[in-house]
Amino acid sequence: MEIVTGALPSVITKLGELLVGEYNLQKWVKGEIMFLQAELESMKGALEKVSSTPPDRLDVQDKMWARNLRELSYDIEDNIDTFMVRGKGDESAKLHGVRKFIDRSVGLFRKVRIRHEIGTEISDIKKRVLEVHERHRRYDIDMFVDKPTTHTLVDPRLFAHYTEAKELVGIDDTRDELIKVLMDGNGVPFQQGKIVSIVGFGGLGKTTLAKAVFEKIRALFDCCAFVSVSQTPDLKKLFKGLLYDLSKINEETLDEKRLIDVVREFLKTKRYLIVMDDIWDISVWKVIKCALPDNDVGYIVITTTRNADVAENVGGAYKVKALSENNSRKLLYKRVFGIDNVDDTEKCPVEELAEVSDRILNKCAGVPLAIITMASLLGCKARNKMDWYEVYRSIGTGLENNLDVENMRKILSFSYYNMPSHLKTCLLYFSMFPEDYIIEKDHLIWMWIAEGFIQSEKQGKSLFGRGESYFNELINRSMIQPIYSLGYTVYGCRVHDMVLDLICSLSSEANLVTVLNGKDQMPPPSKFRRLSIQNGKDDDSMTLTHRSLQQVRSVVVVPSASGIIPVLQSFQVLRVMDLRGCDLSQGYNLNKFLGNLFHLRYLGLGNTSIVELPEEIGNLQFLQILDIWENEISCLPSNVVQLKQLMCLNIDLSTRVPNGIGSLTSLEKLSRLSLDESNMDIIEELGQLTELRVLHISLDEWNHKLVECLHKLQKIQELTIWVQGGQTNIGGLDGWVAPRSLCNLDTRECCWFSRLPAWLNPSLVPGLSELSISVREVQQADLDILGKLPALRSLSLFVYREDFGILVGFVVGSGSFACLRYCAFMGFVGPVVLQHGAMPRLRVFKLQMSARGAREIASSYGSGLDLGLGNLASLQWFLVYLDCAAATDEEVEEFEAALRHATKIHPNHPYVGINGKRIEGTDEH
Repeated sequence: MEIVTGALPSVITKLGELLVGEYNLQKWVKGEIMFLQAELESMKGALEKVSSTPPDRLDVQDKMWARNLRELSYDIEDNIDTFMVRGKGDESAKLHGVRKFIDRSVGLFRKVRIRHEIGTEISDIKKRVLEVHERHRRYDIDMFVDKPTTHTLVDPRLFAHYTEAKELVGIDDTRDELIKVLMDGNGVPFQQGKIVSIVGFGGLGKTTLAKAVFEKIRALFDCCAFVSVSQTPDLKKLFKGLLYDLSKINEETLDEKRLIDVVREFLKTKRYLIVMDDIWDISVWKVIKCALPDNDVGYIVITTTRNADVAENVGGAYKVKALSENNSRKLLYKRVFGIDNVDDTEKCPVEELAEVSDRILNKCAGVPLAIITMASLLGCKARNKMDWYEVYRSIGTGLENNLDVENMRKILSFSYYNMPSHLKTCLLYFSMFPEDYIIEKDHLIWMWIAEGFIQSEKQGKSLFGRGESYFNELINRSMIQPIYSLGYTVYGCRVHDMVLDLICSLSSEANLVTVLNGKDQMPPPSKFRRLSIQNGKDDDSMTLTHRSLQQVRSVVVVPSASGIIPVLQSFQVLRVMDLRGCDLSQGYNLNKFLGNLFHLRYLGLGNTSIVELPEEIGNLQFLQILDIWENEISCLPSNVVQLKQLMCLNIDLSTRVPNGIGSLTSLEKLSRLSLDESNMDIIEELGQLTELRVLHISLDEWNHKLVECLHKLQKIQELTIWVQGGQTNIGGLDGWVAPRSLCNLDTRECCWFSRLPAWLNPSLVPGLSELSISVREVQQADLDILGKLPALRSLSLFVYREDFGILVGFVVGSGSFACLRYCAFMGFVGPVVLQHGAMPRLRVFKLQMSARGAREIASSYGSGLDLGLGNLASLQWFLVYLDCAAATDEEVEEFEAALRHATKIHPNHPYVGINGKRIEGTDEH
């Protein structure tokens, strides 16, 4: 489903299912359905034109037509789903004898009646569709061409080209840093060419930075040009402008290819500087690149983009940093109070506004456009605390309108309107979550799947895999901000408050989500489709009490609003219910009506203090995700095994699963499954779950049958195994060969490999990104093989040695572990020496080793006692655990001194800790 087309894609698919499904519809009804399919396809094509046209360029009538059609599509889907639920009936009951005959007879009569009702319903739907058709008779592209406006539309990005240097804050340091990247230490351009792409979030100052660098160094070049590219560039016009800026030659008659040839010939012997501002598409850059020759004189090309993929393809991505706290304060005070000089200790000129101004700056997160917009709003207010807090509270939920706010939204919206339709839907769904909320990636993707936002499987990729690609694309487009785990893998995201403000505005306009957060907002829509309850205030409670919730498809309640959770009998077509973190122990009757939510796809009850689920959960035949983690539920109901569409089951280690779990053949994720001697037979059933991608399993004791099971799970991407009580097994997994799909493996606390498995190499597990294992013995060759894994970002390697008297060192060679961000080498007796070029992206390094003889072994590998830490260009943390038992005090002190010196001269000044204590003189990050 897509926001621009409402539920139409889903409706068209479901109409097709009615035609070929086991519903035995009458012939005339099938004819009506075929008519509806064709008509709705035409409508869908027309609606898709809306998505690429900003609202200020659409006619009011077109907006109304699109809104009415989206609402109609939701109603149609609700009706079809209701029929499908009723048409299937309860086929799970096993009846016998006379009762079976009677029930079957009643069931047949009931189904005949339902088929008659669906025929009537289809006729009513056809009438409503024709009514919409009559209101707007044509659906072709002309309906959505840009309408004439009564005022001139000005691109607000234009202002960045003409910003005076005196108006900029904090630009000098960033400008000089980028110039160092572009030029050698003498301030002279490289003889070879240099291409750098400035990448970052909309409004972060990419164009401003590029302009500042351009003006600073342009005198060093023979010719220069600064060209705006934009989302849909006219390349002929672009090359004509480029040629004129470089040579003052005006060519009006040449076609695109000839223009490229002329520009290329002109630049062949010139030292040139060119800025290509605002590139959105890789294909556009490839065409532009054809005009820029790689000469021996020296040149610099700077591009700016919001898209990380574009930046990587251009080459030399330079990520723009947000303004520091001090520079943010300077910019705000300069704009509001006219103060130019603000040092680190200076307070706000109006003392009572100090706290609220800091809070506003925290919301702006160092984004210059956001700070300037806030300054514009504050400048229109009286200088009193109440008015400023009013502005603060409006951030992320609907800022008041003025020219600067509208310009900010317009700048941010360029990214939105450049997205494909499915990404627009996924982005607007973030309005379901409050400001400053940490949104877990997996949780979000499962919600997208339950909502129907993810397209059907193609090219062998699962729905979840496609959802991950959507999530990553939003990161690459700088629309969401990734949050990294300790191992530097993305586990969640945040949305900048200014982007959230835009999202909420667009989402409300399309009636995708209604947010109840206790703040003054637009009047609620006539029908709630999705509800996000973010505050437990009385006004919101009254809204829920006096409004019909029958059409609500999704509801998310944050813990602070637990007191006003709607009663379940209010919902008739609910598909997504997320109550995670809400306290349901205080009288909320979950079990009484849960079994009646027949349309439910997603049920999030994690950490809600419930102690049981009702047997009626087996009625939820469409349920895809069941999350009951962090609850004291002793066992799942036996009929949970009837949920044939279940794809994700998150439970707590204390929760037992019933026999028959092997019948859940759609299951892709099974998290925190706990098995002991009383239910160990279930381990054999796991082998039937061949769609499993994620398995987290805890065993009371090691069971060799687990290996047999794992051999059958050829789609496993993430595998974690625990054994309770700290028991370990040596060699238990030696017979297992991981599938090529493996991305994450964690067995370190329970099962030791005898030696590094032969399958652990780049050709057999090319996508392995996180590895945490224990090995009885490691050789230098093993470390070399691990260093070649192309996707490895996090490595925890535990080594067991019987003979601690033999001191052996290891070398991490140049080019090894190219993508590694986190590394823990534990149990190593001798030192690990790091050569130049090793682990270029490593940020956290943990090492357990003996201090005895460290200097001698390190020296034998051409390293000092600092182990070559200076070769780790990205290092932020180094934590070493020393076995000092056999070492002298002098050896330990010498080692500490070497590390302190290595830290002092390292450009990052990393934190260094020995045995849990920070070495004095090292930074705290």
